[in-house]
Amino acid sequence: MKNNNFEPILDAYQLVSGAKIKGKKQDEIFELGIYDALKRGYTLYPLEHGVKYDDFSVIVSEKELKNNFLIEGAKAAIAA
Repeated sequence: MKNNNFEPILDAYQLVSGAKIKGKKQDEIFELGIYDALKRGYTLYPLEHGVKYDDFSVIVSEKELKNNFLIEGAKAAIAA
């Protein structure tokens, strides 16, 4: 995916399940899973060529997401 599709994470309201996440310094793409209150973080699943791998996941805190990751920009729908 191109870097211009991603923007900084400014607010926790952007962190919705299914969003595409990319590291600021890495080219790896992840899909955001649900928030796990017991582990105090969001689940990230690796994506490769549009395929989500459920057999591997990483737990990342909200603060780390905001500091080290970018989120795919919202696609605005224009009413005709």
